[in-house]
Amino acid sequence: MKIKACLFDLDGVIVDTAKYHFIAWKEMSAELGFDFTEKENELLKGVSRMHSLDILLDIGKLSKTDDEKQALAEKKNQRYLDYVKQMNEEEILPGVTRFLDDLRSNGVLIALGSASKNAPLILDRIHLKEKFDVIVDGNSVSKAKPDPEVFLKGAELLDVNPKECLVFEDAQAGIEAALNGGMKVIGVGSSDNLSLADHYIPGFIKLDYELLSKWYQ
Repeated sequence: MKIKACLFDLDGVIVDTAKYHFIAWKEMSAELGFDFTEKENELLKGVSRMHSLDILLDIGKLSKTDDEKQALAEKKNQRYLDYVKQMNEEEILPGVTRFLDDLRSNGVLIALGSASKNAPLILDRIHLKEKFDVIVDGNSVSKAKPDPEVFLKGAELLDVNPKECLVFEDAQAGIEAALNGGMKVIGVGSSDNLSLADHYIPGFIKLDYELLSKWYQ
């Protein structure tokens, strides 16, 4: 098969904003009276803000009303945004910009598929927005990964068959979303945490279109 489009998650794939999510959630858990570990943070990757909060509260064995949860989610997001607003191009993960340019020079369409509602802000801060033909984020979808909505909408907007799309993900929920949408998927990071992906890469430094073509002929 020929890959006509590549769809990218944002956090942990394009930039490492996941660390800022973790810091913000950890600060909130401390205020709520319990500890939140990096291992537990793995449960939140690729998950929507409100679902992440539900997981956090479950870890702390706490119950909150809908209004209280909304206030907590907004507070956490504001803390996260305070960190994001300080971002610049140096935050782009190694090899990403070169790889995006390589895809474009070979006629591959490029889309972002992220649960983050802050994706446009982040792309503006790191000056990568113009690299994407389509941006699908938490503002334009209602179903969280592993539901494939975010990726299927990206394929639809690109006018490409999902079977001709390749997704790059660093979270298990995102990998499942891609597979649920009938797409190929490459796990970015350790294969220990990313079962089910077609291939695994530690990052984008050594990846190029030629290698992708060999994998997906």
